[in-house]
Amino acid sequence: MKNPMMWSPLALVMAGIALPAAAKAPLTENYQCGVTTPTPIYAIQGDGARSPLVPDGQYSSDKTYAVQGVVTAITQGLYKGVWIQDPQGDGNPATSDGLFVYLRDAQDLDLVPGDTLCASGKIKEYYGHTQLGVTDGQVAKGAYQGDVLPTAIRVGAEETLDQALERYEGMKVTMDADSELVITRNFGFDYDAFRNNMVLSHQAPLYKPTQWHPALTPGAEALAEKNAQNQLYIETDKKAKDGEIPYFPGLDAEQGYLRIGDRIERLSGVLGYSYSQYRLVATNTITAGDIVHRNDRQAAPKTVPGTDIKVASFNVLNYFTSASAVGGPLNVTCEDQADADANRGCNRGAKTAAEFELQRAKIVNALTAMDADIVGLMEIENNGFAAGSAIDDLVTQLNAQFADPRDHYQFVEPSEAEKTQGAYFGSDAIMVGMIYRPATVALAGDAQAIPMPEQHISGESPDGETKTLDKYQRDSLIQRFIINDQPLSVVVNHFKSKGSGCYEDWIAGEFDSETADLQGRCNEFRVSAAVALGERLNTVDGDVLILGDLNAYAKEDPVRVLTDYQRREGQRDILTAAGTEIRGVPMHATGQPVEEGLGYTNLATDWLGDKAYSYSFSGELGALDHALANASLASKVVGVEEWHINSVESTLFEYSRKYTGDLVKSDNVFSSSDHDPVLISLDYPEPVVPVSVTVNNRSILPIVPLLNGQKSPAHAWMKWRATRTFNQASPLVQSLELTADDGIAVSVKALGLFPVYCGRAPADTPMTVTYTGFRCQLNR
Repeated sequence: MKNPMMWSPLALVMAGIALPAAAKAPLTENYQCGVTTPTPIYAIQGDGARSPLVPDGQYSSDKTYAVQGVVTAITQGLYKGVWIQDPQGDGNPATSDGLFVYLRDAQDLDLVPGDTLCASGKIKEYYGHTQLGVTDGQVAKGAYQGDVLPTAIRVGAEETLDQALERYEGMKVTMDADSELVITRNFGFDYDAFRNNMVLSHQAPLYKPTQWHPALTPGAEALAEKNAQNQLYIETDKKAKDGEIPYFPGLDAEQGYLRIGDRIERLSGVLGYSYSQYRLVATNTITAGDIVHRNDRQAAPKTVPGTDIKVASFNVLNYFTSASAVGGPLNVTCEDQADADANRGCNRGAKTAAEFELQRAKIVNALTAMDADIVGLMEIENNGFAAGSAIDDLVTQLNAQFADPRDHYQFVEPSEAEKTQGAYFGSDAIMVGMIYRPATVALAGDAQAIPMPEQHISGESPDGETKTLDKYQRDSLIQRFIINDQPLSVVVNHFKSKGSGCYEDWIAGEFDSETADLQGRCNEFRVSAAVALGERLNTVDGDVLILGDLNAYAKEDPVRVLTDYQRREGQRDILTAAGTEIRGVPMHATGQPVEEGLGYTNLATDWLGDKAYSYSFSGELGALDHALANASLASKVVGVEEWHINSVESTLFEYSRKYTGDLVKSDNVFSSSDHDPVLISLDYPEPVVPVSVTVNNRSILPIVPLLNGQKSPAHAWMKWRATRTFNQASPLVQSLELTADDGIAVSVKALGLFPVYCGRAPADTPMTVTYTGFRCQLNR
């Protein structure tokens, strides 16, 4: 990995070194190719991270060097200058044959790729990018030699992607199947560079270090370092227009799509280095045929054999109905309708009818395909439960997709005592919610809130600034169901986000930056939420399923507190947040160590292992959306799936028209949200009805016993003085598919011809039947 000297612009000026951005000398008309013997490009590049012609500790060479090469690209956006290459090179794969020539007036030379360029100047290491800075306009256009063919990128078995790319710096390169370059961050806005781009990695997409390893462990730190050396940014010279990928003009929501994990082939460009990253500036275009979908779209979740009940978790990406164009009621935070319609008002979702209709269609289509019996929802507007509210609108539209009323849903509505102002659930603009199918699961009691901690505390930053922190979290929702006479409690959660800082971040000086432990801001506050949730669930009997967006990856502290954490001497403690309370009752004045976890099973990592993920952020995959089961429920799980319809897709296809220009969108399920749904298939068989029917033949006639008019599929006849007992394991009883409310009518057919009725009793009642030839009697 490059370790460039980080000279500030002021330091460069004080050192007497001209800034490349300031150079704009007129081109010298009498400078010509062939006058000065050029230094080979490969000699300038050398076989290390820096040019051997730039002394250690310096930004620029002491001497001036002449260069000559064939033009491969002219760029005036991200890089301002000309890219040249030695078409023969030295045959040494460790040295690059290309070089960037910084030249703001390149257009004055009327260059095209294939022309010869000659220039003279000093060799510079501009923030790690080896380049030539032209001196006093000493540059000239030479003869046309023809295009230079791109060199396919190869990564050696013992080198990182960074190390491999250094060997190609400045060159015209391409990628093929053996390059093994795959998308790790889809095309979208890069807030660091403030432009749209895409990021590739070698062999496989990158994972969050804390998805696989606990924070601050050697494993997490090693993976973070490995990830940093395994990224190639794909850029365009000029900033891409909204809704367009310049090097992939066939972008299309149905056929021409890009997904994280796709292998890219035949994309060519010149390779530069800036902002501590290698960047390929694309010089050609590719088609859908150049994109290899290694984990292609799946139109619907898998069908798992043996499933009786399916439970799902789905973050619905700010499903709001309060905009004037939609017509729903205002949410709990809105001042008035103008607030709901404002760009940065209380409505975080769609502001136009067209946007909302697309969002609703995509979400409803996804829920329809999921076909779950219980769904936990996150990011649905907290604007009540009346007609037109977000949750009512969603259920109404979802039910319209099913002709059979038995497939219809209802939403779980908290009791009046649990509502804020008699109408809302909590005090945030969004809430968690739950929908279910009454035909398959039954409610047992009212839904209840599990109040989450608040943080109210003042602290001093490392800079000596004092700040009062008032932080809140959304309450969780728990509902008990009865499934085939067995209880299942589902609790839906949406913990505090990583985006805003809490007290612990403020006093650590990380309030506005990435935290050192890579767990994101407010980690301790989320730990407090996990502790509060665990204490409440310790009072719940029967099966329990924790669902939702915990805003924590699989090995981060909040998830560990809910699963398998054990405090051990010599290891980092997991701490709660300081200054917390729950509905006015103090929780922890100072951060407290957690002794042990709740002991639940993380179903995704248990079933899917290292392949588990539901979200992508900053080019790394991980699971923020979880399904955690207590021991009794874990034994009933027959399938776990993260349906990857969102995390790996482009945000350009989401419902919002912002930054997407005239891009044609689709109401398909892909990019319906930014989180993937998580689906849990459960085995809840109907309880077996205990059956005992004993038939005695005391006649001299052979008989055929009948239960509810059906005879045994095998060995139906009973001889004189024979006795036969039917129980729940008998094929005849199993064929009746009895429930606890059913009865059994017993009769016999003498000689298999003459029916004789014996009696009827509840199916679970032991019965003895005696046939004498004259009559048949049933005794209980």
